[in-house]
Amino acid sequence: TESLGSNQEARGDLQSTSSPETKAVVPILSIPTWESVKPLVVASSSVFLRSFVLQISLSGAAAMAARNVGNDAVGASASIAAHQIALQLWLLCSFVCDALAAASQALVADAIGREDTSDTRDISNTIFAYSFALGGILAGILSIGLLSGFLLDFFTTDGSTKAALKELLPLLIIAQPLNAFVFAADGVLQGASEFTYQAKTMALSVFAAVSTFLILEYDYLGFGSSSQGSDTLVHVWEALIVLQLARGFTSLVKLVQREGPIDLLDLSSKA
Repeated sequence: TESLGSNQEARGDLQSTSSPETKAVVPILSIPTWESVKPLVVASSSVFLRSFVLQISLSGAAAMAARNVGNDAVGASASIAAHQIALQLWLLCSFVCDALAAASQALVADAIGREDTSDTRDISNTIFAYSFALGGILAGILSIGLLSGFLLDFFTTDGSTKAALKELLPLLIIAQPLNAFVFAADGVLQGASEFTYQAKTMALSVFAAVSTFLILEYDYLGFGSSSQGSDTLVHVWEALIVLQLARGFTSLVKLVQREGPIDLLDLSSKA
């Protein structure tokens, strides 16, 4: 009986020492200071403004695509139909490329948090190599679809819509490597918390795209030909490519900046 009692006491002591501690979560009702919430407010507002400006530009592109120089309602219908088909293909490829952006955002943020500049640069270079390869693959797939006629026949049987879409697909194909780089650069810069810079450069890029459209559409410099009804739609997509070019250029400026968070070309060590 003595041994049984001692065993029970031992088990009781073991249970008392191994029982987990109880922790209570008590909410804090005090309002946080501006300094503590400022990074969150600045980042979220910058992302909102950037997305808002981009969506406004895409909405304006759709509005312009629905307009035709002539009064032919069938031409206007074919124009907006072709625009929507091309835009859906654009978005589909963008979602594919966005996987790189999501991965690069997390990896770059982790490397910067560890203050490992070499790893940050290596990750960024790897992401961009993958992005150009992915852009080339997407361009190749779309090229096969265009040359075989599959894309035209799959989306529509209307002859006018096919004719309008056929003019847009080469622009869409050319833009794929550029788009892949832009989305990858977005992820890298977001991982580096460059939200304010991205918002400002998005506004600048949209301004460049709108200016390009106005120049082409209204023949300010003699480049446009407003007498052709199909040119408005083509000008819209040429402006979208200018938008991506501007986004890519402004992102590249920040990526290679010597004092920047990425320093893609390692200029600081060569100074």
